[in-house]
Amino acid sequence: MVQWPVPDMSAALGSTGLRVSRIGLGLAALGRPAYITLGRDRGLGSDRSVDAMERRAHDVMDAGFAGGVRYFDAARSYGYAERFLASWLTGGPARPDVTVGSKWGYRYTADWRLDAEVNEVKDQSLDALRTQYAESRRILGERLALYQIHSATLETGVLEDRGFSASWPASGPRAWPSA
Repeated sequence: MVQWPVPDMSAALGSTGLRVSRIGLGLAALGRPAYITLGRDRGLGSDRSVDAMERRAHDVMDAGFAGGVRYFDAARSYGYAERFLASWLTGGPARPDVTVGSKWGYRYTADWRLDAEVNEVKDQSLDALRTQYAESRRILGERLALYQIHSATLETGVLEDRGFSASWPASGPRAWPSA
């Protein structure tokens, strides 16, 4: 196991004040059964049940952690990624040095179906931020240290919407009340 912190493996994350591993683990492909399907059976097996995917997600997170990863990234649109991350954090040894980030801006719509035509829908409204932040905070609790917008573009208008900047405290998600 890598001893943490390893000076050459950690860095400040922009102006957030957070120290994270230089390599993080994103859970997009681990939190839903039909994401990036090319070669997926080889890597994750053919059993796409929630329980099987959660066990595999835990195995991957264990391997990442053993290799020095201390930043784990999820999103509301990554199916059960936040749920899997939360159960990994609470179900094993204490991992106080792990930093957890998540994102809002897309809503997961596939309902764990492999044949879903649409897996996610973009919604970058202020109501979506409030709803998704409350959901993320409920699942990840105080471990949620970074909350970001997923795929913000000039076309969405979210970057110029004063309602967002007035609603989001400068100190970030820790200043928001728990859901």
